[in-house]
Amino acid sequence: MTSPVPDVSDDDFREILAQTRKFVRTAVVPRESEILSEDKVPDDLRDQAKAMGLFGYAIPQEWGGLGLNIVQDVELALELGYTSLALRSMFGTNNGIAGQVLVGFGTDEQKARWLEPIATGDAVASFALTEPGAGSNPSGLKTKAVRDGQDWVINGNKQYITNAPVADLFIVFARTRPADDNGPGIAVFLVPADTPGVEIGAKDAKMGQEGAWTSDVTFTDVRVGGDTLIGGSEDIGYRAAMTSLARGRIHIAALAVGSAQRALDESVGYAATATQGGAPIGGFQLVQAMLADQQTGVLAGRALVRDAAQKWLRNEDRRIAPSVAKLFCTEMAGKVADLAVQVHGGAGYMRGVPVERIYREVRLLRLYEGTSEIQRLIIGGGLVREAQRAL
Repeated sequence: MTSPVPDVSDDDFREILAQTRKFVRTAVVPRESEILSEDKVPDDLRDQAKAMGLFGYAIPQEWGGLGLNIVQDVELALELGYTSLALRSMFGTNNGIAGQVLVGFGTDEQKARWLEPIATGDAVASFALTEPGAGSNPSGLKTKAVRDGQDWVINGNKQYITNAPVADLFIVFARTRPADDNGPGIAVFLVPADTPGVEIGAKDAKMGQEGAWTSDVTFTDVRVGGDTLIGGSEDIGYRAAMTSLARGRIHIAALAVGSAQRALDESVGYAATATQGGAPIGGFQLVQAMLADQQTGVLAGRALVRDAAQKWLRNEDRRIAPSVAKLFCTEMAGKVADLAVQVHGGAGYMRGVPVERIYREVRLLRLYEGTSEIQRLIIGGGLVREAQRAL
């Protein structure tokens, strides 16, 4: 099977990638401490990201986005992961798990209403799936949507919702009936943030990723029209969630590799210049061994996530490969960040040192869009089912 022709040519993409790399390294990296201390990405950086089209890099061009495919998305994520992950979080849901639900499953009218403002950054879309008792496995969903005439009335509580404090639109997953032989009974709705009955909680205080805001969202008798049911079908929700999350796992894997590369670079730079007993610590073999383990993990992760993206683009594997990439790359990033702190010694434990921030930030990557444990279940179960089908 041949790959589809990308909307963005290789030459154009090289320019997009070069501009993104320059923006990350020269505009964002020097202000990481400001993002951390203020718990906010500065408005001027947000404006630059909008002007560059980053709020819609994965939205098709017909809807005002740059139209990058998943292979190009990975290369961009490798760059975005090099700095504070709050930068990527600003536009991550627009391009990823929220925006892709609309791209893949929305009606023409829904796409026309929302995708262009999402792509330009004039609207921030938020993916409202996780709730108490239902996170990596949406089957435990308790938020309900009940039909009332032509409308739907939604009640439920969501938690840890990225960009909720600044969202203009929530992509809300709700149960319309108990799971049965016809499907899981989960639908997905477009709910503007200013709809009566939508209540946004206080910003969560998290271990890391300062500047990337999450909060609880409560829906109390929220009434929306029938035209807000994505795809016009009650049974699209679960498939939309699984498809969007699977694609997002490849992106998160690439983001993890970018963060690991930064931790490695910081480690090598420190080892080459910091001295112990009058000699650079990089001359010590045990320090070199830690750098070698970091480099091995980064290169393996980069190759793996690129391969997973190619398989997705060719529609060869859109289930097991994304989970493999996310599992390996996010676990690898945690190990590389831990080694980076070790290479730095006591300095690596000090706030304001990049590897201390990275150590805290990458821990979340093993949790969201499916924990490492969920990825293992997807991979192992998928392999067994493939073998059984082959009998």
